[in-house]
Amino acid sequence: MKLKHLTKRFFGALSKKAPAVSEIAQVKSILSVREFDLWSAMSPMDQRHSIVVMRRFVVLHASATNFEISGALLHDVGKTASNLGVIQRVIATLVGRVSKRFSDYHEHEQLGAQMLQKIDSHEITWQLVAGDSKPELQTALQALRQADDI
Repeated sequence: MKLKHLTKRFFGALSKKAPAVSEIAQVKSILSVREFDLWSAMSPMDQRHSIVVMRRFVVLHASATNFEISGALLHDVGKTASNLGVIQRVIATLVGRVSKRFSDYHEHEQLGAQMLQKIDSHEITWQLVAGDSKPELQTALQALRQADDI
């Protein structure tokens, strides 16, 4: 990851402020009930980040389907498995997979995709979260990666 990206994410993560009620309503209007439950379990910093990424994603990929937009909102949902705070995430990024929780953090895309499969999310949503390289997902995946490069 780029140092600029990580620095911006770190300072943005220091706030524990929840997203605005209007932002939560927007998320709720996009996700299924079970997806919204998973999104709601994310930390406020990850929720805010997901909304920013989703907004950037729809600008970059104007023809995005609702399933792809859901994938943008849920792209970091697997980070809930590691249950790491901001400082622990920084350490995990620096030292790698030295523990189960640090490994879970690094594997958040696959863990998120598995979580979404278990609740019967659409395959486009969980494949996008997983970073699947299928040709039909490449436009959406490229837009998601660009949108996430904050």
